[in-house]
Amino acid sequence: MSTVRALYVYPVKSCAAIALDRAQLDVQGLQWDRHWMVVDATGRFVSQREHAAMARIVPAFVENGVRLSMAGMRAMLLLPFAPRGNEARAQATVWKDTFEALDEGDEAAQWFSAALGVPVRLVRFAADVTRLASKKWTHDEDAPTQFADGYPILVTSESSLADLNARLAAKGAQPVPMSRFRPNIVVDDVNDAFDEDFVDTLAIETAPGAQEIVLRFVKPCARCPITTIDQQSGERDAQWPTEPLDTLAVFRADARVDGGLTFGQNAIVVTGAGERVAVGARAEWEYRFE
Repeated sequence: MSTVRALYVYPVKSCAAIALDRAQLDVQGLQWDRHWMVVDATGRFVSQREHAAMARIVPAFVENGVRLSMAGMRAMLLLPFAPRGNEARAQATVWKDTFEALDEGDEAAQWFSAALGVPVRLVRFAADVTRLASKKWTHDEDAPTQFADGYPILVTSESSLADLNARLAAKGAQPVPMSRFRPNIVVDDVNDAFDEDFVDTLAIETAPGAQEIVLRFVKPCARCPITTIDQQSGERDAQWPTEPLDTLAVFRADARVDGGLTFGQNAIVVTGAGERVAVGARAEWEYRFE
């Protein structure tokens, strides 16, 4: 039996996380996760891959929306939960998916352009748009998501991080926190590190009388250079600028994702959409036997 140890949402794709004690689970993922996205002039998503400073843009939930701040920026930006209703439609692209989104206007564009030092705009996911995860991995099951890279939920394990950090320590490198991997749900584990590679479903308890949450693991998460960026400073370690990828390359190349270096599992929602998941909830893994 495992336990949910942490919950994170990232209201603006590639900006900082909000840690939560409890969160509502929607079919598209945790509520407000990757609901907004920064785009360039072509509508393509902008991330820490090109602009590591995005890690220093910090969101906070306030009464009517999400407030964004960044050290060095005098002004803050408020993103209301409810759309204004007069947003222009804009084309947005996440990897191979191009679809319509809602442009959040000139004030948001100017704020993010000043924060990143390049012309960008901010878009909101449109309620009347459906974007589906790749059916190659969901086995033809419809799995909606918003601006996430590809899937509604990312799950990681504390025991896997402990194993990775032991390997880093053995070579004299600094340990990395879980924030480098930008998960939604972190679980502890009474079994071996990287057991999540062999999991079919993760069942999470909810409040008495509520429907149980069941997530299906569908694709190992291949990691990118964002894992090398300190999520507090927006900078790389001067001595170990390509860790933890160098260490993952030794033992986590996965042929299923064309040799990508994997850590964590992408998941889709099977049951429990509309329920709330809480830190401390018991979780049980159902292993896949093939």
